Amino acid sequence: MNDRIREAFDNVQAEEELKERTKKFLSDRTGHYQQIASPRNFRKFAIACAFGLCLLLGGGGYGLYFIPTSVISMDINPSVELDINRFDKVIAVKGYNEDGKELVDSLSLKYMDYEDAVEQIMESGTVEECMSRDEILSIAVTGQSEEQSSRIFAELQSCTKGQKNTYCFLANQEDVAAAHEAGLSYGKYRAFLQLQELDPDVSVDEIQGKTMREIRDRIEELSGETWGCGNGNGKRYGNRWK
Repeated sequence: MNDRIREAFDNVQAEEELKERTKKFLSDRTGHYQQIASPRNFRKFAIACAFGLCLLLGGGGYGLYFIPTSVISMDINPSVELDINRFDKVIAVKGYNEDGKELVDSLSLKYMDYEDAVEQIMESGTVEECMSRDEILSIAVTGQSEEQSSRIFAELQSCTKGQKNTYCFLANQEDVAAAHEAGLSYGKYRAFLQLQELDPDVSVDEIQGKTMREIRDRIEELSGETWGCGNGNGKRYGNRWK
């Protein structure tokens, strides 16, 4: 993790104008770096350096940290999505229905490693209660970085091995964008498309309040087939936290 952060920040280059402004600020605040030895001047120098560092990070590093590069969508009935940055940290959390909003409001997930955030969601009373009722949990991963998304997917695939009714998918960005436009998380949107093929009259509003189990049962009822879910290869996954 530290190596990835170091590499990313090593590549951040502040604009020349920003560099010059920062140099001038430091110079003015420290008396052109004279008489720093006194405690008073040293304190001024330290404050100036800290402020200068903030300016430099504001020119690139700060923005780099808060750019999402992958998304984890989790649907059972609470539907939530985690925006993950290039350092595998959660930088935004969104609930896509009332249950999802209540769940994310009850947890402090921002700035955690994505693995810890997913674990907290899995171990929440809300999700555990849903799983005890034989509900279905869908976890989908997508993002701008194919390498990172594939790595996160592989980790979740491994960490959720063996749990009943828990399925993982690797999605594409176009489908996720379409899901958001419809006001749904990806996992629920994917199920909606499958159901819509069998029942063209089904609406997004109908899907929004249904659990993944209810949607899946309806698909099986209309298709006459038992759902085999996974990552597109018929593979099925479960949860390491049980």
